[in-house]
Amino acid sequence: MNVLIIEDEARIARRLQRMTTEFFTDKPITMTVCDSLQNGLQEIVNRTPDLLLLDLNLNGDNGFEVLEQMVAASFHTIIVSANIDKAITAFSYGVLDFVPKPFDQERLFKALTRFVSPALKPDEGIKYLAVKRSGQVRLISISEVIYIKGAGIYTELHLSNGQNELHDKSLEHLQQLLPDRFERIHKSYLVNFQQIEKIIINPGTRYGALLKTGEVLPVGRSKYKELKNKMV
Repeated sequence: MNVLIIEDEARIARRLQRMTTEFFTDKPITMTVCDSLQNGLQEIVNRTPDLLLLDLNLNGDNGFEVLEQMVAASFHTIIVSANIDKAITAFSYGVLDFVPKPFDQERLFKALTRFVSPALKPDEGIKYLAVKRSGQVRLISISEVIYIKGAGIYTELHLSNGQNELHDKSLEHLQQLLPDRFERIHKSYLVNFQQIEKIIINPGTRYGALLKTGEVLPVGRSKYKELKNKMV
């Protein structure tokens, strides 16, 4: 696993390295530290991380530039910053967690646990998903998303206006960010539960979810009973 730390204070960078290494003591990890915004952006281009630990004030440069350029990227980001007034904005960019400085091991471990445990959600629910098209970032309200389909290395956001948008994050990563109303009904589908009209059984004992749009999505055999009970 590849972890990137972008932090300009050497003491804090070393602390993040030590604590992160302790957390992942049973997993092989590669850790890289960059002390400037430009070095960090270049490192992301050269080698995409699995996890980014990002400060927002980098020798006067704004760490939000990383989020603006990599907002729809495949990796998760945890902000570690004293700028707690920026927390809500950071969550709107789809970060996994915001760890305020000064931090202790317990708080950082809580954030790292969210990274390895998809069932744990951020304290602040995100309101938008960011997608990139032709180099431009667009923020899509969560309320517009009906369902999300896995599409190879990408995911497809299916929206209430009938349009689709590609997203670079996997279904697993998006499931960690989205509110609890988004259900994993199949290995390839995340659905806004409020958009399900009913659960049906198709010929051959195959299950499906009839959406309010009229679309029918497959339901995994192991998910059928759980969803059926929730519909009651």
